[in-house]
Amino acid sequence: MSNSRILHTMLRVGNLDTSIAFYTDIMGMKLLRKSENAEYKYTLAFVGYGDESEGAVIELTYNWGVESYDLGNAFGHIAIGVDDIYTTCDAIKAAGGNVTREPGPVKGGTTHIAFVEDPDGYKIELIQNKQAGAGLEG
Repeated sequence: MSNSRILHTMLRVGNLDTSIAFYTDIMGMKLLRKSENAEYKYTLAFVGYGDESEGAVIELTYNWGVESYDLGNAFGHIAIGVDDIYTTCDAIKAAGGNVTREPGPVKGGTTHIAFVEDPDGYKIELIQNKQAGAGLEG
């Protein structure tokens, strides 16, 4: 397993265009590729900050005609490291994004985090880059 790495996380979305706009326009990712499967009625879009060969990306899966999903209570969040969590959250709000937990220290620690919600309700945790490797410690 020494050559293994995480390739992507797949999220089912209810409106592919809205989700692509959120991840590109608001979160600053790039649309890396998009493919449609007419036989099985789904479309895939891959978004990320860099090429798939360089790091993990997000696969947005749109099953034609399905506009919403029960997110359940097992999935937690996707974590993204940012250089300045306060400026990032201001930019996300200015672009119409939903910051659900304002930036600040995690309870009982000093790592600065914030939470954003995508159009389908998936949670995205933002972590200050200089603290990202420390987990949620001080």
